[in-house]
Amino acid sequence: MRKGRIERDTAETRILVEVDLDGTGAYDIRTGIGFLDHMVEQFSRHSLIDVTMRVEGDLHVDQHHTTEDSALAIGQAIAQALGDKGGIARYGEAHAPMDETLARVALDISGRPYLVWRAGFTQEKLGEWDTELVEHWFQSIAQTAGLTLHCEVLYGSNNHHICEALYKAFARAMRAAVAIDPRKQGAIPSTKGRLGG
Repeated sequence: MRKGRIERDTAETRILVEVDLDGTGAYDIRTGIGFLDHMVEQFSRHSLIDVTMRVEGDLHVDQHHTTEDSALAIGQAIAQALGDKGGIARYGEAHAPMDETLARVALDISGRPYLVWRAGFTQEKLGEWDTELVEHWFQSIAQTAGLTLHCEVLYGSNNHHICEALYKAFARAMRAAVAIDPRKQGAIPSTKGRLGG
């Protein structure tokens, strides 16, 4: 069973995250930030990774801690569920069109966190969520899930579409990367014999 559960309690946030890599895309997300909920729901639905997330954050300060810590926790849960990563496809790539926008995400579950970000927004908020935090969310999940992650908007003008296309492309790339390849017979997909470090 490729499942992960993380409880993370700090002075800034209290978080519970559960994931099932072999799920159906079922989700139950409550971060206190409506647009962030919507994006994590998109990730779950299109990756087929079941996600339960409960966050109580210091939103009276701002949204930074809730955004960052929730992404760190989901990344930790995914890493936990992957275990030694034996048998996984490891790599994933996807394009996601959304009306006038096209986003591309390529990733490697390498154990070596790295984010390349070629995207931007022309407004400060989506709903009540600060758009500057979108890149930070991807950086944080890459850090704890151990992803080499390249995110790019090829073109687009609507800020909602840009953000959602990025999350959907990320979801589809993760779906491909965490999939078990039966031909590998459980082998770790690296000539080193391990991933990371």
